Amino acid sequence: MRTPAWQRYLPALDWAKGYNRQLLSSDLIAALIVTVMLIPQSLAYAMLAGLPAQMGLYASILPLVVYALFGSSRTLSVGPVAVASLMTAAAIAGVVDAGHADAIGAAIALALLSGLMLIAMGLLRFGFFANFLSHPVVAGFITASGLIIALSQLKHILGVEARGENLLELGISLWRNLHQVNLPTVAIGAGALVFLFWARKGLKGALTGVGFTPANAAVLAKTAPVIVVIVTTVTAYLLNMQVQGVALVGAIPRGLPSLQLPVFSAELWSSLAGSALLISIIGYVESVSVGKTLAAKRRQRIDPDQELIGLGGANVASAVSAGFPVTGGFSRSIVNFDAGAATQAASIFTALGIAFAALFLTPLLYYLPKATLAATIIVAVLSLVDFSLLRQTWRYSKSDFIGLVITIAVTLLLGVEHGVLSGVLASIALHLYKTSHPHIAIVGEVPGTEHFRNILRHNVTTHPQIISLRVDESLYFANAAYLEDKVYALLAENHQVKHVVLMCSAINEIDMSALETLEAINERLTELDLSFHLSEVKGPVMDCLKKTKFLQRLSGQVFLTQHQAIEQLTCASGNNQ
Repeated sequence: MRTPAWQRYLPALDWAKGYNRQLLSSDLIAALIVTVMLIPQSLAYAMLAGLPAQMGLYASILPLVVYALFGSSRTLSVGPVAVASLMTAAAIAGVVDAGHADAIGAAIALALLSGLMLIAMGLLRFGFFANFLSHPVVAGFITASGLIIALSQLKHILGVEARGENLLELGISLWRNLHQVNLPTVAIGAGALVFLFWARKGLKGALTGVGFTPANAAVLAKTAPVIVVIVTTVTAYLLNMQVQGVALVGAIPRGLPSLQLPVFSAELWSSLAGSALLISIIGYVESVSVGKTLAAKRRQRIDPDQELIGLGGANVASAVSAGFPVTGGFSRSIVNFDAGAATQAASIFTALGIAFAALFLTPLLYYLPKATLAATIIVAVLSLVDFSLLRQTWRYSKSDFIGLVITIAVTLLLGVEHGVLSGVLASIALHLYKTSHPHIAIVGEVPGTEHFRNILRHNVTTHPQIISLRVDESLYFANAAYLEDKVYALLAENHQVKHVVLMCSAINEIDMSALETLEAINERLTELDLSFHLSEVKGPVMDCLKKTKFLQRLSGQVFLTQHQAIEQLTCASGNNQ
């Protein structure tokens, strides 16, 4: 029986069919661990976004349930993440300063806009858009954003005021306010940082030493932020650090968010539309990257178009439940996977855990120092910073290196939104440059074979009266002139040439502009009493050429193989002599 089309939009039906007690046990354990990890993370990322702490909890309840129903990944964990939270803060600052709305209203509207955009792209099957952002550009943006986030949180570690959207503004602001440093705050923040950095490598070994298995120790080590939260909260309470100037989270409203539609304001929505699109793109790329990696480890697959719908639904759910933009988180998804989550039911159980915390645990967080949350953010984002990519990219591809450096520099100097735009433009520009300057090789025959290779890389046999060219790219309007210039340059260097053979084994398409260029080359060679030939033309390309008059006007022939072309042309040249 054929599956109804509507079932494609509900991937949860697939894993729900065979759900059993064993899967339930695995999902419950994973949910417990992720919940413990997600509570401090949610609070920290709300603070990073410049929003009340409870909004972090709200953004970690209903969005998880909605993604569990509509998302195609069985282990991706959705919620607030560092980069999206930073971009949210930048977007909110723009509209709040302009007086369009308050921060909370702007954040909710931003989540709704992002969700609607993602759903629309999913329904239109725009999942392939993720391919327009190259990996070096995305990695460069995340690295630069990680540095900005870490620097922005130093104000909470030092207990000073500081503002800025880029590295320069933040650095100057921190420097000017260093005289305000609060030593008790520094003690809390520095202590939390030291423990969290140590926990990344040392806690696992310590747990193994007291009897935990390596696998369990690795998972439990991920809960180090919770230990820091408990210790610093108790310390702040016992020592009454609020009196000493230590900034605390303070009162967090107890209970679940009320469901309501965001306020519609044409002025506000138009002001946030650009930011919402950028957050959607970056969030989607990050989520798909993590989702594909985890799915591959279990021989599963994700649907890029359905991911757009799943993430879009999660953001709409965040908006109607007083949250802010969410996406798939790298660290929590890895923990979810390592903890044994088998299906998205784990995310539903996690949402229940966060809801329980919002109902009953928020009074216990009153004395939680903001410096602790800042330390949690700094340690999390610095793990995303990867400067080794600069060296690797430089050695492998200079063009990718340029795109990487542009993205990092623009993000650091101008801010995250400009960084995203520069990354997108750099990715597109690099693609256009590469395809407009295709690799064109002069080829010759490897002795004793029928294979043709680049004369600069192999010892091959060539013929002075024949130029054999191989273009390693489809021909289109942007690179056709490049091929034409190459042919004429070779003719100018070699006056013995009688035949030019274009080897088409790597050409998958020839557009109208390129066809006109081939016609111009053919006419020019005919005027010079030279022959223009094609070889190894692919079937779809030949089908298109047959619809035109180009093959009828071709001064030479179309050969099945390059070997056949050289064999016949050399024989013909010998007979003519």
